[in-house]
Amino acid sequence: MTVITVNTPKGRLSVEQRRTLAETLTDAVLVPEIGQFAPPARAGFQVHFVEREPDMMAIGGRLLADAGPALDVMVIDVTVMDGDWRREVRAEVIERVLHALAEACGLPEPSPAWWVTFRVVDEGSWGSSGGVLSILSLLESGVFTEEKAKAIRAAIDA
Repeated sequence: MTVITVNTPKGRLSVEQRRTLAETLTDAVLVPEIGQFAPPARAGFQVHFVEREPDMMAIGGRLLADAGPALDVMVIDVTVMDGDWRREVRAEVIERVLHALAEACGLPEPSPAWWVTFRVVDEGSWGSSGGVLSILSLLESGVFTEEKAKAIRAAIDA
């Protein structure tokens, strides 16, 4: 299970950009998480778009409402279940997320005011459908590569 939350100033992203990002941000995390492109695994991903008025966001100690439209601010939070999240895998996800955002926004590169946080929820600390979820039960779903499943088991000492 993965939740990606995109926080932007109101009106920053069009509906079409959000449609694109719903898919490309999902895939930006999905591929490193399970080790391959597997569209059926998308069902375990949610992307939330949160818009805030410019007087509800600040950068550099100044409200965006006072700083003008020149600042292109976004904060993206990626929250994932415990698994194989070595430093290089987290870095790959962050770079893929930033690239997907730039592409969807028609920009050659990400804005320096776009920040991505990456959080891992410990095994046994995520619930849905009336119970606690485990990455271990998902490993048998067939979407993870054998190599990724082995790395996840090793990472959580299963």
